[in-house]
Amino acid sequence: MSLRYGLLGLLAEGPASGYDLTRRFEEVLGPVWPAQHPKIYAELGRLTADGLIEVDSYGPRGRKAYRITEDGLAAVRTWLAEDEVDHTMRLEPLLRSFFFWLMTPEQLSDHLVREQEFFASMARRYQSYAERKDHGEFGHSPQTQSMRVAIEAGVRMYEALAGWAEWARTVPPAKP
Repeated sequence: MSLRYGLLGLLAEGPASGYDLTRRFEEVLGPVWPAQHPKIYAELGRLTADGLIEVDSYGPRGRKAYRITEDGLAAVRTWLAEDEVDHTMRLEPLLRSFFFWLMTPEQLSDHLVREQEFFASMARRYQSYAERKDHGEFGHSPQTQSMRVAIEAGVRMYEALAGWAEWARTVPPAKP
């Protein structure tokens, strides 16, 4: 259900095509909420049918740009302010950790090194975004101010996961 509200939130910034929305998901939301091209287009059809968005314009080769309606804006605001938050996190690295006992200590150590490197790299990537935002590179709109808050969550989350992977190398089953 959150794909719906992610699309509405992006369209609240201004009209966009399905291609543009897919690109925005990949650039901005991909690491935390991935969405494949076909799912985005299917959801755009449902949002249109529900009257939450409408076609703003048509471009070459039948390309449609969508805009949010007043009902769509009301729906995303209700979701933000009133709907219960789903705190479920689907983190494959943590799911895998339940089964680390099935790996050899060497396999597990190598795996955890790769995980720590990945998480540290992502933390640096988000920190770079944060620094660019703090220097005004993205402007000072309400959208970029909200983006900065989300970026900081990414920095802290990936730093914590990098620390977790490093710690996990020091305890059983990684260290018998």
